[in-house]
Amino acid sequence: MFSSLTEKIDGVLKKLRSAGVLKEQDVIQALKEVRLALLEADVNFRVVKDFIGRVQGKATGSTVLESLTPGQQVVKIVWEELRDLMGHEHSGLSLASQPPTVVMMVGLQGAGKTTTCGKLARVFTQQGKRVLLVAADPRRPAAAEQLAALGASLDVPVHRADRPLATREEVVRFCSEGVLRGRDHGYDGVILDTGGRLHVDDELMRELEAVKASVTPQEVLLVADAMTGQEAVNVAEQFDQRLDVTGVILTKIEGDARGGALLSMRAAIGKPVKYLGVGEKSDALEPFHPDRMASRILGMGDVLSLIEKAQRSFSQEQALTLQKRVSSNTLTLEDFRDQIKRVNKLGSMDQILGMLPGAGKLKSMMNAGMSHELPEKEMKRVVAMIDSMTPVERSDHTILNGGRKKRVAKGSGTSVQEVNRLIKQFLTARNMLKSLTGGKPGKPGKLGKLKKRGKLIRALQSP
Repeated sequence: MFSSLTEKIDGVLKKLRSAGVLKEQDVIQALKEVRLALLEADVNFRVVKDFIGRVQGKATGSTVLESLTPGQQVVKIVWEELRDLMGHEHSGLSLASQPPTVVMMVGLQGAGKTTTCGKLARVFTQQGKRVLLVAADPRRPAAAEQLAALGASLDVPVHRADRPLATREEVVRFCSEGVLRGRDHGYDGVILDTGGRLHVDDELMRELEAVKASVTPQEVLLVADAMTGQEAVNVAEQFDQRLDVTGVILTKIEGDARGGALLSMRAAIGKPVKYLGVGEKSDALEPFHPDRMASRILGMGDVLSLIEKAQRSFSQEQALTLQKRVSSNTLTLEDFRDQIKRVNKLGSMDQILGMLPGAGKLKSMMNAGMSHELPEKEMKRVVAMIDSMTPVERSDHTILNGGRKKRVAKGSGTSVQEVNRLIKQFLTARNMLKSLTGGKPGKPGKLGKLKKRGKLIRALQSP
């Protein structure tokens, strides 16, 4: 989402970092370019004006300009102000002192509210909590069916009406019944999927006000589409005025949104962004960390989030088994396929690269040396070729002669040349993994050093 903004700001700050001596005019000129980049990213103009004013006030003082590393000091100030602009630290859900915790989801039609309800239910279940979904959208066709399907996939019950809800009173009564069911049956959380509506529709907004007054939720979360840009901020202001929302969940940030809504939301309504929707799958909901996002915007990467995602996808036992096989040089094509599948769980290649320091440079290098296929498609072809091999061939690639390669190519819809390239990639990856893991069990290697770097970043960013 922030690739264009990151590239522009990184270019500006790189000049400041490399400068041995800075004058006040140098900083002012650099901040003009930062201002333009933020405006082009669709950040609210009032937010940009205040942000640049605060940075300039701190960065042009004698303490910064006369320091030994003035460029680094300016970058640090920009990072701190970006972090504070987005909320300073992660804001979790407010839990009820007596279960259930009631979460009321509101937003415009098409923002991804029903899907987000399923994702949030998964967050509860992963924490070992029982959660009930309430299908409180009486107008959108098949809304209840969609929520029921999501609930079935997550093994989460859904409270549904047996007939259409025609009036405001019926909607309010139905929501109250859902919360009562959650309380009577010992659920830890109740998530209300209210109907999407325009913020200018007074009658429908009154319905939401009545529902809130009836169920007294701990959280009123606005689900907003990040691709709507500054309009998302206008929507948030209207919903906040009527409902006093407690937080925001931004969806579709994996698309080509320019990021203006994310940077403007906290400043516009004073309420935190709590989660980000990064995809369509039920696990594509991530807690929002302002400090980590500020680092990503400035091209510093987000090593901590990458490590956390990897830890969720790779168990310690799997990692130890892989390290032993790599160090003993017994890694097979089957292991190679399994690792590709696990890497896919971390997200798209763009998302993974965006979490690494110097993401812009990494992406340009990858694009320069990449074939016409996207990385995700290439990985699917690799998996298809390995799946077309017999178990013996997957365990010992050296027996793949010309005839076997033809059979594998035919079975996977590829060519013999691609099968040969796969074997070459496998051998290269095996050597690379050996370097990363240190070659010997217990030796940290480069991945261990990367994790230590993540801990160092966290320590430096802590107050």
